[in-house]
Amino acid sequence: MRARRFLCLAGFMTPLLLAPPGCAQSAASPPSPPIPDIHQLLREVQDHQKAMEKVRENYTYSSMQTTQDIDAKGQVTQTKSEQGEDFFVNGHVIERTVKKNGQPLDDHDQQKETERVTKLVEKAQKTPPDQPLEGQTIRVSRLLDIMDVRNPRRENWRGRPAIVIDFVGRKNAQTHGLAEDASKKLSGTIWIDEADRQVAHLEVMFNDNFKVAGGLFASVQKGSHFRFDQELVNGEIWLPTGAEGTVDARLLLVKNLRQHFIESDYDYKRFHVEAQETKGGKPVADKKP
Repeated sequence: MRARRFLCLAGFMTPLLLAPPGCAQSAASPPSPPIPDIHQLLREVQDHQKAMEKVRENYTYSSMQTTQDIDAKGQVTQTKSEQGEDFFVNGHVIERTVKKNGQPLDDHDQQKETERVTKLVEKAQKTPPDQPLEGQTIRVSRLLDIMDVRNPRRENWRGRPAIVIDFVGRKNAQTHGLAEDASKKLSGTIWIDEADRQVAHLEVMFNDNFKVAGGLFASVQKGSHFRFDQELVNGEIWLPTGAEGTVDARLLLVKNLRQHFIESDYDYKRFHVEAQETKGGKPVADKKP
């Protein structure tokens, strides 16, 4: 986790008249408003997240994912990349791959990708927004439902006031599906934009090993960690801007896997979807607002 700032320390050891000018100004400034009630704040975050879901379905953006395989000595053995076109259906993000390792998909792979995205869109239309699609990560609003939260404080995040909260998964939380089960093994910190009540930054780490199928299939190792970022786009909508993480895992009891990934999201556009194109999962971009 990032280090905290400790400002005006000299002012605590000397009389006010001897304190640096910046400390004197801080002492004279009006006090900050109290931290909002943490549970009420989280309810507002969830409400705002749900309210944004309809607006998000008017947007598409591009994503670039780079994945590095790392050996036991910490050396990169393989690097892969995928470029995608992302959009939302019924609150779920859908990603259509358009390039792999810098090369456009050939005709055969394009057809397979269209079929995959079409099925995913149809499934998204039938899946409630508060439930993750198969193979997708847990939504932030759902993550907050199954966490114990503590230590609220106020910081600036990228020039905007934010409420910062630490959290840890509740072992007795009622969960559904692999992603939610894994979330009970997480701890981390969340930065909530104070004005918009939106998640601006999230850092999480596995505080225990998480076994898939009792460990026979895979086990995600303690210490695997991730971060996630969102920003306000066009003064209207909060959208993902990137993610990064390192995963240590053991597959089929015999193979150790360590991967580092970086995702960048960019080129946000409004779009409309024709009925036939929705079925095929291809949004049509309008001009930028």
